[in-house]
Amino acid sequence: MPVIGFLHSASPGPFAHLVAAYRQGLKDTGYVEGENLAVEYRWAEGQFDRLPSLAADLVRRDVRLIAAFGGSTSPLAAKKATATIPIVFSSGEIDPVKSGLVVSLNRPGGNVTGVSPMTGVLLAKRLELLREITPRAGLVGYLLNSSNPNSENQSRDVHEAARALGLELHAQSVSSDPDFETAFEGFSRRRVGALFVGNDPFFLARRQQIVALAARYSLPASYFSREFVAAGGLMSYAASFVDGYRLAGLYSGRILRGEKPSDLPVVQSVKFELVLNLKIAKALGIDVPPTLLTAADEVIE
Repeated sequence: MPVIGFLHSASPGPFAHLVAAYRQGLKDTGYVEGENLAVEYRWAEGQFDRLPSLAADLVRRDVRLIAAFGGSTSPLAAKKATATIPIVFSSGEIDPVKSGLVVSLNRPGGNVTGVSPMTGVLLAKRLELLREITPRAGLVGYLLNSSNPNSENQSRDVHEAARALGLELHAQSVSSDPDFETAFEGFSRRRVGALFVGNDPFFLARRQQIVALAARYSLPASYFSREFVAAGGLMSYAASFVDGYRLAGLYSGRILRGEKPSDLPVVQSVKFELVLNLKIAKALGIDVPPTLLTAADEVIE
């Protein structure tokens, strides 16, 4: 029975539905965990500095493949740990070519391939949509996690997009649970009119807490995944995480069947979706522009 390693930067609970999507991708290629496949799970619990040792542990276990999720740090840690064991990733935080994960998108060339929806390039679009739904917001709050190694690059891109749109940002960094209250109190003191939540697996794992605080402080917020809106957030524009994990499962199964990661192009054609929650919009006193309602892929009422 082949054994694969599953490496993730966050915690298992909030990502259970995405693990299920990965398993579905494996199942579609004929592999079912517990029947003809074993999986060794390694979760960093939001502590990014643990990823290198977790990846090294999977290499010592001599797994057939490593599936790396939860931002840019997991696939980079896996690649540093092994140049021979196949690695499949799904992350929109990282440019696979610029980071050195692959030689090119069409011909990865090494032991790494996966799914890269490039959600980072959607930061400007998310800001634009947030301005459209909150045109009178003079100051926009920006929630980021400075402990994430990718935060500096992401922050630069967000600030550049804000300047291009004529928006002023007030950033607050959160890297632990107690920091959330402090951050939202800071937004309140500065009287921000809207909130932009940065792409980070730590935030996705704490989506219930963030959505509840946004409601308490009456902040219309833009999120990087549908899961926030389903939890009671206002809006999201992002690639489908479920689709990304399922595609990673498909690639994992194909590699287990003998295909080489160097021959499997990095997938970029994942589904992008705009999701709106009209109940939350009404509670915030927001009239959603008809153009947004028409463009929405899903409207929660």
